[in-house]
Amino acid sequence: MHDEQVVAKAINIHTQTYGTKPTAVAYAPGRVEVLGNHTDYNEGTVLSAAINMGHCFCISASDKPGVRLTAGDLMETTKFDPASDERLPKNVQWANYVKGVMFYLRGQDVEIDSVDCTFLGSIPMGAGLSSSAALEVATAYAVLEYTGKKLDKKEVGILAQAAENNFAGCNCGLLDQFSSIFGVHHGLIHSDFRSLETGPVKLPGDVVFLMINPHIKHALADSPYNARHESCEKAAAELGALLDHPVTTLRDVSWEEFEANKDKIDPEAAQRATHVIGEITRVEKGVKLLAEGQLEAFGQLLYDSHETSRTAFENSCEELDIVVEATREAGALGARLSGGGWGGSVVALVHAANAKSICEKIVKACKAKGIHPTAETIIPSAGAIVIK
Repeated sequence: MHDEQVVAKAINIHTQTYGTKPTAVAYAPGRVEVLGNHTDYNEGTVLSAAINMGHCFCISASDKPGVRLTAGDLMETTKFDPASDERLPKNVQWANYVKGVMFYLRGQDVEIDSVDCTFLGSIPMGAGLSSSAALEVATAYAVLEYTGKKLDKKEVGILAQAAENNFAGCNCGLLDQFSSIFGVHHGLIHSDFRSLETGPVKLPGDVVFLMINPHIKHALADSPYNARHESCEKAAAELGALLDHPVTTLRDVSWEEFEANKDKIDPEAAQRATHVIGEITRVEKGVKLLAEGQLEAFGQLLYDSHETSRTAFENSCEELDIVVEATREAGALGARLSGGGWGGSVVALVHAANAKSICEKIVKACKAKGIHPTAETIIPSAGAIVIK
């Protein structure tokens, strides 16, 4: 399911801005991270879902060299050289996601120049639903369509990640890009970021996710995200020196091994690793619980995940904690912050029949504490597509 309204609007903006209809149009969804927080760059596993909101990217030929790019939501246009590896200035930071993708596609023999481009999204910026990855993936799909080239989906995800790492300045893993690419209708994506294998996980037909957005803006490139990444690397290195088998990332350390050795490594690194190793353990438990139909136990894993986000990884915040507590009081099966943290949104698992009443209870409870969130139903959706 793609957002037909945002696609139609993007095409219209492109046509009005450049005086011609786009010849290549692609759409990529955002994502909701269900379980597996900060595990992707530790080569762990994640459960996620593509969602029914995303970005559309349009391209048409131009008689001028370079790339002209219009952000449809801002109605701002900038220009850049797609062959240059220099970041664009902060006032047009949004263009770096696109420029990075085009730059890395050149390394795959996919060159584009003399084009006009437009993008538009329906994902609330800063909501923790990975609008950046959706933009990167939509860009790649549109460029590939425009140039008539083919590229493996995993390669698309890897180069989109490189664009975010090196052009946008966020040292993220592959979760967001893979979720946008490999999404499945009414199902979760089980991704292994060591083998780079993905597979669908069925959801019961009577459950949905709620997205509760307290409207706290966040930008991962400006957050402690990169520092947390470094702490995980430090924990892996120190644990590797203590264990009798190779350790390249925290994926290589079992929960039992960590418990036996956590007091022997740097305290802050151990604290961060508590969350990540716990998350990898929870993902694998979660897959089994869903297969067995144990929804309540699966929901509790979400609450457990948020608790270690709050106490061990410290990537939550007061507003998100209030929202999660409100979901518990309202009768949700489980809830946790979704995404990098330090803002963004909360994802909650609920029975579809109770979604409306639970939404109302959550919003009411949050307003009583001075927070004014929006809450809506998230539909797990298919991955990125070429529109034309």
